[in-house]
Amino acid sequence: MQIEGTFDVKLTPQPAVEGQPWGRQTITKTFHGPLDGTSKGEMLAVMTAVKGSAGYVALEQVNATLEGRTGSFFLQHSGLMNKGTPTLNVSVVPDSATGELSGLQGTMTIDVTGGQHRYTFSYQLPPR
Repeated sequence: MQIEGTFDVKLTPQPAVEGQPWGRQTITKTFHGPLDGTSKGEMLAVMTAVKGSAGYVALEQVNATLEGRTGSFFLQHSGLMNKGTPTLNVSVVPDSATGELSGLQGTMTIDVTGGQHRYTFSYQLPPR
């Protein structure tokens, strides 16, 4: 299955940890569309001395309804910016889904155009 929708996101910078070169932010999202729910997570990010190069990792716990089934699952993000060229991998953490979403597998792509955040979620759910 593949679905598309939008989401609102709020990133909140957290205090720096002395001696660590990366920044930390909390993530709060509201998903709209076929994936309907909220998430909370945390991101670590680092910028390099080369303009346009950076990296980030994040985990977020999604509490949502999908195909009329309710539960939660974790998404793991791994993003790189190589001299302005981005790559991003977002995957459901294996065996992290609970409730009616148990057994969920999938990947998500994120697109930001004109300030609007969109997701495409390719997934599999076991039969009920």
